[in-house]
Order: sequence, then structure tokens, then C-alpha cells
Amino acid sequence: QVHLVESGGGLVQAGGSPRLSCVTSVNIYMFETMGWYRQAPGNQRELVAEITRGGSIKYADSGKGRFTISRDSFKNTMYLQMSNLAPEDTAVYYCHGDNGVAETYWGQGTQVTVSS
Repeated sequence: QVHLVESGGGLVQAGGSPRLSCVTSVNIYMFETMGWYRQAPGNQRELVAEITRGGSIKYADSGKGRFTISRDSFKNTMYLQMSNLAPEDTAVYYCHGDNGVAETYWGQGTQVTVSS
């Protein structure tokens, strides 16, 4: 069974640089695409960054230059290094995996709260 488990959220001061982790219960290369999404109260869930099996990376405009997505295949873990956080980055951050054959998986989410 596939599980995605996020960690690394919490209360962060503006300008902080937390790192989120997403550990998968299967080989990380099972996923055609993995990504980070976030959802703020009253907003739709939105893409933050994604990485393909082949290593192609895409960032949403909100994170360009501030966020870095990466993975460690030996640890079956994907990361999101965030920097220069602002209060508008406050959201629940979700790990997502897509195996390329119409099966998608979500983690339970980790709350990131940025205080000004």
C-alpha cells in the first residue's frame, strides 16, 4: 500500500527557511511525478513545485527563487527547502505522487504557519 508522510512544518518566523520532507512507503521512482501542493484557508489547493521521474522540475511563480524541490532515492524521500517565508506562505503543505497510470496519492499534510 502506498503512503506519503510529510513532516517539517510548524510555526516559522517571517524570513525563515524550513525544510519539508515527504517519505514514501514505496520506491520513489514508482511515481512519474511527485510534487508539493499547498492550501491556505478559503483557497483552493495549488501546486508549489513538482519533479518528474526523469528529474525535470517545475515551480509555481509563488515559489520561484525561494523554494527548492529535491529527492533522495536512497531514503525514498522528497524535500521542499523553503526560504524567505512570508505570512502569505501560511498553508497546509501536501505531498503528492502520480504513478502515470491515473493513480494519485496524497499525504496527510503538514501545517506551515509564518508569523510576521
